[in-house]
Amino acid sequence: MSNDVRRVLVTGGAGFIGSHIADAYLRRGDRVVVLDNLATGRRENVPVGAEFVELDIRDPDAARLIRDERFHLVSHHAAQVDVRVSVADPRRDAAVNVDGLLNLLEAARDAGVERFVYVSSGGVVYGEPEERPTPETAPKLPLSPYGVSKLAGEQYLHYYHRVHGLDYVALRYANVYGPRQDPHGEAGVVAIFSNRLIAGEPLTVFGTGEQTRDYVYVGDVVEANLLLSGAALPPSRTLDERAFNVGTERGTPVLDLARGLMDVSGTRVEVRHAPARAGELLHSSLHTGRLRALGWSPRTSLESGLRLTFESIRAGTAAAGAGAAGRA
Repeated sequence: MSNDVRRVLVTGGAGFIGSHIADAYLRRGDRVVVLDNLATGRRENVPVGAEFVELDIRDPDAARLIRDERFHLVSHHAAQVDVRVSVADPRRDAAVNVDGLLNLLEAARDAGVERFVYVSSGGVVYGEPEERPTPETAPKLPLSPYGVSKLAGEQYLHYYHRVHGLDYVALRYANVYGPRQDPHGEAGVVAIFSNRLIAGEPLTVFGTGEQTRDYVYVGDVVEANLLLSGAALPPSRTLDERAFNVGTERGTPVLDLARGLMDVSGTRVEVRHAPARAGELLHSSLHTGRLRALGWSPRTSLESGLRLTFESIRAGTAAAGAGAAGRA
């Protein structure tokens, strides 16, 4: 293999976002290794052409893989991403999101990884911000253990950067949605609503439905990852200098999201309300000026993204149904 081929590790690469990222690196001509324990990822999401290693990020063999392969780039998407799980079991959340990260960082430091791309969360690290759209420099006051663990990850990366010279970027995602999405995580509501619409079932909205989220399409998130994987960045003096919000700067109420999905699906169902869930924010939207200054912008409108996502989920449901019928 030519020495100029970049070696890329995508943790969580069998998951929703990580598999799209792995696809993009392969299209760019990189050699891609996907590491995933398949707790929530799916083997069929791993793109053709990628090498797959089934491991947990806490496993010593995951660290050994990084030391042996000496990747140019680590794209770290593996995580515990459910706010409700973190509230119910903070230690489980920290075991994956903090201990797992440290396992990889120690190896990345030893192996001389050129850049470590870390997925943080703009939807939770700021807590309930006063300023919206919220810039990277806003106070970090997370209201869930998940937000705490994601922010702790950024703090560790900043330490490894300043003390050990490990180059990194932190991407503070808004609520990512798109094809291959599953119901896990906050933005999973798009997949949940789509599946219910396909089945003709009522949609459940927690709380009033007026709470807002910044929904960003996965294709735009991929472009942000590719840009920041190679962008020249100065040494970081503060935590926020290596953090980039990835969103649309627009907060969409959950009720509007439900109506938008009903519009693209051509289906109308009842919307039911349930009590608000612990640890969830009322409003979130991200200012993306720092990323736009590097040439990025979200190109997919919410209507177009919802249509693409719904059609993908519907096609997958139809294919699964045909397969089941064929086996009957």
